[in-house]
Amino acid sequence: MTSHQDNPAAVLQVRGLRVAYAGIRAVALDALDVARGEIVGVIGANGAGKSTLVNALAGWSRGDPHVTGEITLADRRIDTRPTHERIRAGLLLVPEGRLVFSRMTVEDNLSTAFVPVSAPGRRVYGRNEIYELFPRLKERRAHLGAQLSGGERQMLGIGRALMMGPQVLLLDEPSIGLAPMLVSQVLQTMRTLARSGLSILLVEQNVRAAMEVVDRLVLLERGRVVLEGPAAQLGDDPRIAQAYLGTHAA
Repeated sequence: MTSHQDNPAAVLQVRGLRVAYAGIRAVALDALDVARGEIVGVIGANGAGKSTLVNALAGWSRGDPHVTGEITLADRRIDTRPTHERIRAGLLLVPEGRLVFSRMTVEDNLSTAFVPVSAPGRRVYGRNEIYELFPRLKERRAHLGAQLSGGERQMLGIGRALMMGPQVLLLDEPSIGLAPMLVSQVLQTMRTLARSGLSILLVEQNVRAAMEVVDRLVLLERGRVVLEGPAAQLGDDPRIAQAYLGTHAA
């Protein structure tokens, strides 16, 4: 486990996050940091609290949770802010359901994203840059969102988020329903974005694919962190190797 002391290099810092529904604890996270240009992967079984975690960070939920704790983005507390203000501050969630307008074309989807008036230290991607990252979107730019495949919708959702100048990108299960080749393409694009300085918190059920691109892994069980460390090292840990990779640790 890593230290819970403040990390001055962290763009996102989370301390003492607690999420409960009707008095039942869903997440109890003591500390989580994401540094600039780092990809942190959050893994765990279904019901471990992965989506609840990123939803709480974004200030959004389908239910009515009780959320406490400190969330700091680029040295500014945002845990008391509503969702739209967290977005404007640069904390962007691409949910499992995507961020796509089904009745609008790809081109129009990429023309309606909110662009920050001022984004010091943040990179706001233009539409042509999104097309460079995801050439398939350029090929499909005249198609409606409803006509896109799951992988194309995922790319478009990520593209819309990038046009809002994120400091930290939260991705919830980006590989769900995607063909293996598209999974690799989407995740490798995340690695490209991280190299440009973007911080990414990646919730992923496909642990094998995630381990190819993440810097660190966080294993959640029943809403608590039970294992955390460099991905290159944790791949040999029995709790991950046997349960999530289908292999036997040496």
